Amino acid sequence: MDGSINQFPEQAARDNIDKQLHEAGWVVQDKDKINWNESIGIAIRGYQTDAGPADYVLFIEKEPVGLIEAKKEEEGLKLISHEPQAENYATSKLKFLDNDQLPFIYESTGTLTRFTDYRDPKPRSRPVFTFHRPETFKAWLKEGKSLRARLLDIPDLPEYKLRDCQIKAINNLEKSFKENKPRALVQMATGAGKTYTAITSDYRLLKFAGAKRILFLVVTKNLGEQAEQEFMAYQPSDDNRKFTELYNVQRLQSNYISPDSHVCICTIQRLYSILKGEELDEETEEKREVNWEPKEPMPVVYDAKIPIEMFDFIVIDECHRSIYNLWKQVLDYFDAFLIGLTATPDKRTFGFFNENVVSEYSHEEAVADGVNVTYDVYIIETEISQHGAKINANEYEDLFISLAGRLARLERQLTDQEKEKFEEKTKGKNLSETAKDLLNAFNPDKIEERANMLKEENPGITPAQALEMAKKSLGKTASSIFNGELNEYIENIRKVHKLTL
Repeated sequence: MDGSINQFPEQAARDNIDKQLHEAGWVVQDKDKINWNESIGIAIRGYQTDAGPADYVLFIEKEPVGLIEAKKEEEGLKLISHEPQAENYATSKLKFLDNDQLPFIYESTGTLTRFTDYRDPKPRSRPVFTFHRPETFKAWLKEGKSLRARLLDIPDLPEYKLRDCQIKAINNLEKSFKENKPRALVQMATGAGKTYTAITSDYRLLKFAGAKRILFLVVTKNLGEQAEQEFMAYQPSDDNRKFTELYNVQRLQSNYISPDSHVCICTIQRLYSILKGEELDEETEEKREVNWEPKEPMPVVYDAKIPIEMFDFIVIDECHRSIYNLWKQVLDYFDAFLIGLTATPDKRTFGFFNENVVSEYSHEEAVADGVNVTYDVYIIETEISQHGAKINANEYEDLFISLAGRLARLERQLTDQEKEKFEEKTKGKNLSETAKDLLNAFNPDKIEERANMLKEENPGITPAQALEMAKKSLGKTASSIFNGELNEYIENIRKVHKLTL
């Protein structure tokens, strides 16, 4: 494309905008050289309006649907202040046309872009990675109401078969959606039914809000397989059919995303590789963390096969360990609501989700409520009985977190004599303190705190080495619970009190 066409002060911005529009499937044309037959999506530079020439007016099949207000790079941090100017153009009459207000409005520097859908009940701009595709606007206009308008139509939640913590989480999550908050965090103890809660929410979004596609992100292939099984087993309270009989659920095992899928289950590692146009081998996907540690996150570039509007909602399972450093830009790529699920959030998690915590249900509350974790209980009992001291904290995060809750419950049932005996074998630590040791092995704040301490004690080591040493140190402390006499004593307590730890 010939950049010399753009003879405006915002030259560089316009050249970048032209490039991004072209990548997103738009044909950019000059107002004096319009060819409607070239594409269903035409972006015309300098089209005249009652308020003056607009930088770009967007047409779908000859009908005006939106515009772009271009600004210089240095205006990037002040794009919101230019929204009134863009809205003024959007409400103006276009030359030769008797148009209504244009619904889709952008302000862009070619690097930073904000988007507003004026069909929303309370239109509000949001940052987007790039421009939406013409086919998307065509589909949105055919639907009539915008997604955010349809969210207001979601009916009251039937509470049948749901725990109180799940009812609270779903109701508050839907309230957050209706208030157009882009990110929400659900903090729920392991075993309290986070995945079931998420699937119930997904079902309601698909059925009542007309969500097109939902992404369910996990951090390991194993967790993805578990999530797939839970979707297959889920039966909504208002239908006799299973979820997978009503909606297509696809667990991604390659770069192919089916156009018919309603829910995609994917590891964040695989999603990153898809956006980079690279295949990911299964061995790498099965690791808890990909062994890539660039000094800076590698940039994500636009992929027309995976446009920014591919997903309406993204559920991030165990988000405390997947949204930082390498992975944040993967989430920023999509124009979607983000829902985080975690049992162990830290200050960075709260920050990422704009401190919009829609539900908090701690391990202590789960224990007090007598919540049982049938799957985790089976795993824990089997692993302790068969492997004992061989258990590695870094490989069994869910196991350790769930066991911490079991120990907290056990403390309420032991006699004083049994508690004293326990403390003898843990060198003075009671059950609660031991449970904290289990949780600390995966608490990012505690890991960072230990890493800083190790760095002070060993000035010659790098931050990465300090972090690795901290993880091993805290993991070793947690794993020691299953060693020798203590492991045997916990097993005896379990048998005496007829508890499954």
